[in-house]
Amino acid sequence: MDYHITIEQFEGPLDLLLHLIKESKVDIVDIKIEEVTSQYLDYIKKMDELNLDVASEYLVMASELIEMKSRILLPKPKVEEEEVEEDPKERLIARLLEYQQYKEITKTFKEQEQSRKEIFTKLPEHLMDYKDETTSILDQGSLEELTSALMKFLKRQKEQQPLFTKVTKKEISVEDRMNYIKNRLKEHKRIEFFSLFDFFSKDYIVATFLGVLELAKQQELHIVQEDNFAPIYCEVA
Repeated sequence: MDYHITIEQFEGPLDLLLHLIKESKVDIVDIKIEEVTSQYLDYIKKMDELNLDVASEYLVMASELIEMKSRILLPKPKVEEEEVEEDPKERLIARLLEYQQYKEITKTFKEQEQSRKEIFTKLPEHLMDYKDETTSILDQGSLEELTSALMKFLKRQKEQQPLFTKVTKKEISVEDRMNYIKNRLKEHKRIEFFSLFDFFSKDYIVATFLGVLELAKQQELHIVQEDNFAPIYCEVA
């Protein structure tokens, strides 16, 4: 059997034994102590011939294998029926199976570690450190916050509306709502966002909301909130 003589590729004597068993193409439970011992000692011998350092743990395993091999080859003494001597081969097989299981788990952990290295995280920061005295919601890209605030407002309005209402059909355009908002701003310079929704209907609310966004896009008004959970205002740009 050909060997690539290097001890660094193995993590210990059990790792070397697993390699030899794999090279022999036999199952761990079917190993023959005589053969695996010869292969193991041959590997250690080649290491010695190349003047390579062999860790003491490898030599300890070599002595254990030699002892097991001698027990198998020498006649077994008669023992009393009540005496049950532990089979060293079975003990070695159990160690190899356990080590193989740990090695497979370690391989999985290494794959997960490599995968985790491709993920970058950022520690949380307090956003108030970046807050100006007057912060534009749209400038921060927080359209979701404005939408969320509107949804909460609509929920409150729905809970407060009368059980029976008379619905009348009225066409409402975004342009009309934009003109209304601009006129309000000319008069007051700064108005509360929710005060624009003085009529509760789906078309009216959608047109008003789109009108506010369009005016903000055209830089004719600013949407500001001076603190978290504080009222939202529209003011002249």
